[in-house]
Amino acid sequence: MAGQSIAIRPPFFGGVLAKIAALSARNIRLTVISCVIVICGSFAAAGVLQFRFETANAGRQAAFFETKRAEDVAAMVSATLARQKKVGRQFATGEIFSLPPDVHGIVVSDALGKVSAAIGDAIPMANLAGFAIDHPAVISGHGTTVIVFRDGIDIIAVSFNPLVPASVLNNLEIAVPGGANIAGTPITGHAITAPVPSWPVEVRASAQDPDGLRAWYGSLPLYLFVIFGPALVGAWLATVFVREFERRAKSSEAIRALRSTRPAEARLLVRLANAERQAVEAQRSKSEFVAHMSHELRTPLNAVIGFAEVIERGFYGPVGHKKYVEYARDIGMAGRSLHTKVGDILEFADIEAGRYPLKPVHFDITEVVGACVMENGGRAFSRRIDLSMRPTAASPVLADPLAVRRIVTNLLCNALTYTPEGGHVTVAINEDAGAVSVAVADSGSGFSASERSAAGTAFRRFARTGVSTGTGLGLAIVVALARRMGGALRLESEPGGGTSAELRLPKALD
Repeated sequence: MAGQSIAIRPPFFGGVLAKIAALSARNIRLTVISCVIVICGSFAAAGVLQFRFETANAGRQAAFFETKRAEDVAAMVSATLARQKKVGRQFATGEIFSLPPDVHGIVVSDALGKVSAAIGDAIPMANLAGFAIDHPAVISGHGTTVIVFRDGIDIIAVSFNPLVPASVLNNLEIAVPGGANIAGTPITGHAITAPVPSWPVEVRASAQDPDGLRAWYGSLPLYLFVIFGPALVGAWLATVFVREFERRAKSSEAIRALRSTRPAEARLLVRLANAERQAVEAQRSKSEFVAHMSHELRTPLNAVIGFAEVIERGFYGPVGHKKYVEYARDIGMAGRSLHTKVGDILEFADIEAGRYPLKPVHFDITEVVGACVMENGGRAFSRRIDLSMRPTAASPVLADPLAVRRIVTNLLCNALTYTPEGGHVTVAINEDAGAVSVAVADSGSGFSASERSAAGTAFRRFARTGVSTGTGLGLAIVVALARRMGGALRLESEPGGGTSAELRLPKALD
């Protein structure tokens, strides 16, 4: 009806929620603390449930892999016994007249133990012949294994060692069914059994893999960190945001007070305050961007890499098609490559912002450079590149060991990347007045004059045929770290004549 107003009352729950929101806004610190406690409790409950599930799953996986390992060792034992049985038959028929390297002795007798032929170590057939009349026997003693079997009217015994390599007997036992131990460590408690075909021997393994369980428990702190880390980071960020909110509120209140008192001077102060605030906000935005990139890119990349490895290795059973394994391998390789590139970008941003920690100490640079050369030896060998380091005496420097290791590793990676197969990379350390230099020289394609002048610029890459380049931050990180430690990087190169990158660092004074 015209002129009539209708009052709409908010629902009961809507009013309650509005009051709770208003109360939370009036006491931000209490609200943040309450939310952090709830988040941490949720993560803790999820962690306990996940831990119980993973522990049970680890036990099932251990039993599966131990069963498979016991069956594989049983097959190895069967092959060894069949081979030694063949050797015994060949000796009995006169096909061989000397002992193989792993055989200690062979004896041929009748059913009463009367020896008709023998070679090598003596075997007491009078006591053993009766065991093999109906079925073959396997006996262990004095570090050797003896098999006794019947071949027609002959009883043949072969003494040999080893039954299987000792390296495969970790947490395994080879024994007569229900009887004595032949090799390995006796298994106590519930065991998984794999019989050896055609022989009265079985392989026993513990139902639980102690090494696997120890590895699981060893990774528990990292697992807890993955669970509780985000909650703690969230609490820290909440604290930062609350402080920033309060600081901005105080700044806004001060600006309003200035505007109401001294118009001319207040406007100038307001402009200065706004300029300062914008500069602070710009720096904060950059820091927030780097932190956001670190979390938003590295966290899902870790998940992608981890799940790709799970699929590739078939942790939860075989994959239905072999192409899926290839795709999982490709996903893992691409994820690791992207993870490395993101890490380089974030590391360069930290160096530029002065957040990269450096602790100069006195140390021998020869040891650090030698370790870097050894780490890259496998990559050089796979590409048939001769990687060598010239012998030199101890050379103490004043620098940060981790930063020096990072620089030398980057230089070696660049040298190995741009050096073709069959080339060579040489590392040399020299001393002169007040400085120590580390030179990494390669026989690659080299750089032109324009490329050499641009080397060390962030995100500058140099295309080469058949070479996959990275983000263009390797030399930029090297140059930035060298400058922060009071050193320098000198690059000498000619097209087709290789490249020599020389790092100079302050020499440690006694």
